[in-house]
Amino acid sequence: MARGWESKDVESQVEEKKSMSPGSGKGPKSPEQIQRDQERQDLQLSRTRIMNDLQTATHPNHRKALEAALEHLDQRIAKLN
Repeated sequence: MARGWESKDVESQVEEKKSMSPGSGKGPKSPEQIQRDQERQDLQLSRTRIMNDLQTATHPNHRKALEAALEHLDQRIAKLN
């Protein structure tokens, strides 16, 4: 009997989660590490959004503001690494 796409999707999500967890085998993360990882993820999402906005921006002042925001996010991400 063929498996449904739902079970395949769930299985692929579980495998992806396992492969993405960098701390597996290193023990539980401290609250500070969890907070830092969450902040890094939030900054990466913001960076992705700004990059998408930058691709469609046409006004020079808007582009300049987006580029400044992108630089600021890059600096904050670098500090977390």
